[in-house]
Amino acid sequence: MRKLQVNSIKKAIIKDLRSFLEHSDYQVSMPDLKLYEQISAPPKFEDGQYALPMFLLSKQLKKKPVELATEFVSFLKDNKGGQFSEVKNLGPYVNFNLNFESFIPKTLNSINDQSFFKKEYFEDKQKTMIEYSQPNTHKELHVGHMRNLCLGNSIVRILREVGTEVISSTYPGDVGTHIAKALWYLKKNNLEAPKENKGAWLGAQYSLANALLEDQLGSEHEQKNREELTAILKELKVESGEYFQLWSETRMWSIDLMKSIYSWADVEFDAWFFESDVNKQSLELVDEYLEKGFFKIDEGAVGIDLDEYKLGFFMVRKSDGNGLYSTKDLELARRKFQDYKIERNLYIVDQRQSRHFKQVFKTLELMGFEHANKCEHLAYEFVELKNGAISSRKGNIVALEDLIKQMESTIISKYLSKYEQDWSKDEITNTAKIIANGAIKYGMLKIDSQKKIVFEMDEWLRLDGNSGPYLQYTFARIQSICDKAGVINHEFNTVLSTEKEKKLVFKLSQFHCVVQEASLKSAPSLICHYLYDLCQDFNSFYADHPIMNQEMEIKNARLSLIKNFSVVLKKSLDLLGINCPLRM
Repeated sequence: MRKLQVNSIKKAIIKDLRSFLEHSDYQVSMPDLKLYEQISAPPKFEDGQYALPMFLLSKQLKKKPVELATEFVSFLKDNKGGQFSEVKNLGPYVNFNLNFESFIPKTLNSINDQSFFKKEYFEDKQKTMIEYSQPNTHKELHVGHMRNLCLGNSIVRILREVGTEVISSTYPGDVGTHIAKALWYLKKNNLEAPKENKGAWLGAQYSLANALLEDQLGSEHEQKNREELTAILKELKVESGEYFQLWSETRMWSIDLMKSIYSWADVEFDAWFFESDVNKQSLELVDEYLEKGFFKIDEGAVGIDLDEYKLGFFMVRKSDGNGLYSTKDLELARRKFQDYKIERNLYIVDQRQSRHFKQVFKTLELMGFEHANKCEHLAYEFVELKNGAISSRKGNIVALEDLIKQMESTIISKYLSKYEQDWSKDEITNTAKIIANGAIKYGMLKIDSQKKIVFEMDEWLRLDGNSGPYLQYTFARIQSICDKAGVINHEFNTVLSTEKEKKLVFKLSQFHCVVQEASLKSAPSLICHYLYDLCQDFNSFYADHPIMNQEMEIKNARLSLIKNFSVVLKKSLDLLGINCPLRM
């Protein structure tokens, strides 16, 4: 996507710079966007809000950067009546102080009338499918699954905010050996499912099945177990028999559990793909390209040698005739582009699959698939517990449904029980749900996707730290202040003139730059960092700037400032998929 210059102040600086270069007969071959991206914020707010370094220009013009900075400042010396109250050079940097008398009302008025959010971010936008949340049926959903779900949901929201047409999709795994293990265990023990929570119960049975099979390795039962699992897989392949019927029934228990979690998380998918849907067609695709001589047979297995690309042998069919993840991913890629007419396909899958996707994309390219270079893998690191890695196979998990119940119960007992006499039971329950939801999503998104997350419930629920509830509490606090104040007259004038007032308004104005960068890097963590800094600036401002007992002019101006602050806060939280209670 071709990035637009979304910051009007930076654009004005570049325009002035071009005028200076033309006036001085300096020839510079550098696009505006590159110059625009050089502009940053000085370390100290009082030294200016924007700083333009002269290093790149000095190389082209063969002049010392300090000399260029001095010349540029001299050229702009009469610009004080415009957007800037002062322009000065600090060594090789040209620093710009905004004219806040005009900047504050302009910024806050645009937030108030919503024109602030109507921005063009990119010249071109590719229709994009984002595939995320690929849980396996017959396994229990745990806290680790939430990183993928939260990351994908937020990226979908961010891309839609910048004007991209997005199709969200999920790809649950409903075939494979893990399912045969679960079905084997159910039949072996003649187990009957409970009337409720069947999906979670089924996942627990899978863990027990896996433990039993591992315990019996090396025993007289091992060979028989293998034969029974193979027989189950054959039934599932031909879609007939008692195990296939059991698979059809139990599969729905898992899907119902997924849908309940997606509903709780306020996530909807435009398209659902299942491994079983592409199983047959993917094997037919292998046969087609084997006949063409593209794939080769190696010791009974079918695949392609990717050694020259340092990707080894990429197997697409096992020697027993069954497909693999790789087989299905080749067919799924074709189906996505053909059926949905997309121009870009983003796979959000953990970093263990990085080599797999390199093999898939390279194979698609060699097959002549025209969209191979439009397939991208966004890898992310794991979520861990304090006592180590999460493993459904070993049963070392925090079941998601149990976690949600525990968090909501903790929120009620720790924060909301004191309101039992004033709030309805429904409001307390719903508020606890919103806070738990925000705590999990923010906890999963605030860490860069390339870093591991250690899940700590108490830390994620803090009201005074870098957490979802801290941001939600800031929003609720503003609603309380505004409710007590009554009608707000939006008066943006020179009474908003303190350093912290200026800093807060300036921080609000950076919303577009943060959103654009987050969309380009598929990094919701950038919005989290922005929001935490924004709320810290607000709380610092509010601690030093009383509102209610001030003169009417100051009171109205500050009330309007915090009301518009809450609008940007809520909008930003929505991009993370986080809702806000009106009080907490």
